[in-house]
Amino acid sequence: MAIDQTLRLLAKASGLTAAEIAAAIPRVGAATVSAWMRGEKTPGRAQLDQLARAFGVPAGALLATLAATLDPARTKGEHELLAAYRALGSRQQGALLEVARTMAQAPTRKARE
Repeated sequence: MAIDQTLRLLAKASGLTAAEIAAAIPRVGAATVSAWMRGEKTPGRAQLDQLARAFGVPAGALLATLAATLDPARTKGEHELLAAYRALGSRQQGALLEVARTMAQAPTRKARE
């Protein structure tokens, strides 16, 4: 995942605006953060560290696929499921979680045999 996508994802997940993110980084304005989030500019090393602190993630998570960095044991299917989940609205996410929880609690076909 490109850094602009990761920044947009983290901003959405944390509920922070570009202005709020910029407030956590000295000498950076909201326009610059917005440009990072659009992929028009790339933050420098010091700014990456400050962004990571603002979002509460490791700095390396901003430079690689976030899920893979935080949990390299995930399978391709798990990555695809997470990407699909993130593309849904909050109501759809809730419905998907309910389906997943129900499926996880149901006995498998092998267990019934």
